[in-house]
Amino acid sequence: MGARRTWFPRVHCQDSEPPGPDCEREKRYAELFDQLDLNKDGCIDIRELRTGLAGRGISRRSLERLVQTGDTNQDGVLDFEEFTQYLRAHEKQLKLMFSRLDRNNDGQIDAAEIQHCLHGIGVDISLEDANRILLRMDKDGTMTIDWNEWRDYFLFNPLTNMEDVARYWKRSMMLDIGEQLTIPDEFSEEEKKSGYVWRQLMAGAVAGSVSRTGTAPLDRLKVFRQVHGFSDFKGNVLSGFQSMLKEGGLRSLWRGNGINVLKIAPETAIKFTAYEKIKSVMRGSNETRNLKVHERFVAGSLAGAIAQTAIYPMEVLKTRLTLRKTGQFSGIADCAKRILQREGVAAFYKGYVPNLLAIVPYAGIDLAVYETLKFAWLNRNIGVADPGVMVLVGCGAASSTCGQLASYPLALIRTRMQALALEKEAPKPSMLALLHNIVTQEGVAGLYRGISPNLLKVIPAVSVSYVVYEYTRIVLGVDIEGRRAGKGKG
Repeated sequence: MGARRTWFPRVHCQDSEPPGPDCEREKRYAELFDQLDLNKDGCIDIRELRTGLAGRGISRRSLERLVQTGDTNQDGVLDFEEFTQYLRAHEKQLKLMFSRLDRNNDGQIDAAEIQHCLHGIGVDISLEDANRILLRMDKDGTMTIDWNEWRDYFLFNPLTNMEDVARYWKRSMMLDIGEQLTIPDEFSEEEKKSGYVWRQLMAGAVAGSVSRTGTAPLDRLKVFRQVHGFSDFKGNVLSGFQSMLKEGGLRSLWRGNGINVLKIAPETAIKFTAYEKIKSVMRGSNETRNLKVHERFVAGSLAGAIAQTAIYPMEVLKTRLTLRKTGQFSGIADCAKRILQREGVAAFYKGYVPNLLAIVPYAGIDLAVYETLKFAWLNRNIGVADPGVMVLVGCGAASSTCGQLASYPLALIRTRMQALALEKEAPKPSMLALLHNIVTQEGVAGLYRGISPNLLKVIPAVSVSYVVYEYTRIVLGVDIEGRRAGKGKG
């Protein structure tokens, strides 16, 4: 294959004419192209873009979208004409976004205008945080952003509206660590129509299944320690494993894991569907309105409550199967049949009330901590526009842990109520009576019985979930940030 012709971009302006805006723009495009065309072959590929724009904090996905959008002849690279054509069209979009932000039409964007715009699309921030965002783009120290600063900052980010800009602040990473995920992820209309949403949910379900299976021994130990006052199990983490191994062998460490994995798919699907329906009701006639943070919290909590109501019998089965002794049940169906025969339908909703109450603190703290940590990172890394996947993973793991700490006492009471029927002569106290008994007999620390194995499983669960999610989304043809994998070169 012959070598490509070297292209030297030139701007043709009449010497007798003063340099107008169009001429200056074309000259600027030519200089940018020359800087990015590292091998001087007259074309720019994704590798050259990543190298030339490495210091701007632009994600690989954004650069791939740039190439895909500008590559009109579908050869996987941008020649000079494609490059300039893309930048012209993109500058028009950026101009519209700038005008929308500039509410007083003074040609400058200040912190109050940033705060107002983000508030309108569901991202509530303080004026101080708005100033920190402004400082990312303010190059001349005026504490305002003019058109040139705005354009230069977003020129190579394929954003088309302020909702796209806000997605940097709203993105989340759904990691399954074996506990409830109350606030579903946010998806654009384009992602919903393309079928990406269900591929994303499927990847999450597969990752959650592997993650839960890998940490099942710690989860079973947690359940044992939660109900130790109503069984013959006592001891620390090591003695707990020894006791389980002695009673049922190595396989016993995974008791209850089957139903724990089976409930992932229906719970996720119901939660997401309910979340979308509730958001639609909240929007009313304005179908394009983005929900504010507190509205997302309410919608997520209600969706979580609906999903938990639908799959709660599986939660009861999971607890009973986790605590079962060798030979007690032959499987899931046998366990369900015996519960139905001996205790009736009501037994499948033991502990339902504390489980429902736990959704609110878990959802509120999970969302609040996640947003706080993400903002803190962005504020400390002023030169970077996109937090990146690993930052979101860390924020998600930390926020989920905080959510668990807040809701754990209710989760413990739920588990004990689910397990009480295993003790034939044990009393069946109400939620409040059980809470009083635990505090009286075991102290406040009793409300956190079993939390140590629960916290121990967070890091391995997050790690396994993320790695499996990565491989699964590759198989499904979806990249980590939500784009259908393309076939472009580079």
